[in-house]
Amino acid sequence: MLAHLVQKSLSVSLDRSGTMLRGLFHLVYPPTCAHCHVQTLTQNALCSDCWSTLRLIERPFCEVLGLPFAHDPGEGMLSPEAIAHPPVFDRLRSVALHEGVARHLVHGLKYRDRTDLAPMMAAWMVRAASAEIAAADGIVAVPLHRMRMFRRMFNQSAELARHVGRQAGKPFFAEALVRRKRTQQQVGLTANQRALNVRGAFLVPEGREELVFGRRLVLIDDVYTTGATVGAATAALKKAGAADVTVLTFARALSGPI
Repeated sequence: MLAHLVQKSLSVSLDRSGTMLRGLFHLVYPPTCAHCHVQTLTQNALCSDCWSTLRLIERPFCEVLGLPFAHDPGEGMLSPEAIAHPPVFDRLRSVALHEGVARHLVHGLKYRDRTDLAPMMAAWMVRAASAEIAAADGIVAVPLHRMRMFRRMFNQSAELARHVGRQAGKPFFAEALVRRKRTQQQVGLTANQRALNVRGAFLVPEGREELVFGRRLVLIDDVYTTGATVGAATAALKKAGAADVTVLTFARALSGPI
């Protein structure tokens, strides 16, 4: 009984100390908007002005490619692109269009080492694909080649995947997929060049097949542009026996207006 009271008293004391330290930290470094840096009420958030400019992708959209529709064509409708060119993955979900605030957040995480943005971005990704994540057996990230990983020191897709898994209560299969081919950066390449660049670039390593075979997976990347990278990654997962693959990105680029 005495030990329990001591433990409870210590826990309360530590909680109070942690609250005081957080309060002191916020006093010295007040929370600011992740985009424009005006003061906000909480850390890792957007101010109301920046939030209002974020173009979220919400229904109605194509059930396969996640393309937003200008008007509601009815439940379960597919876009002409999904019908004419069905992707290798089963469906795509994204948080927002790759412009303005969303583009700034992606670039901050990817090129400015703003890994502190990953939990906030992951929370929106969990919301954007809540049903698909709930049905999934695990989370997989689009991997970097070891040489690029050595230079960058972190994989932005893996950071997002780790936080998506943690927040959704799903395992992150960090070793389920590797990039065996050193490819050039996709930025600036045409759609055909992108597809050729990543063809055969991914592999489920020997001994890791049990993480993939027969499983429903959510494949995480930061941005969907032409689908070449996630398509090649999905092909490797399906070859290893994945039953279903949902691609989930924070942002997606559109080739034309909605």
